[in-house]
Amino acid sequence: MIMEKQGQWLLCPHCHGKTRIWIRKDTVLHNFLLFCPKCKREELIDLKHFQITLLKQSDAKTQN
Repeated sequence: MIMEKQGQWLLCPHCHGKTRIWIRKDTVLHNFLLFCPKCKREELIDLKHFQITLLKQSDAKTQN
């Protein structure tokens, strides 16, 4: 019996490196903070049907 692949690794939208997140076709992520161990970047994303949408982040500054 041949098993069909049920998902795939979530790839970094910048370096296309493999992250540590396994997603299935029915996975939905909303406002998910994705960390890439390869390029060390964090991105806020939405994901639906294997399509990644990068979300804009405000440039928050610390107060002095």
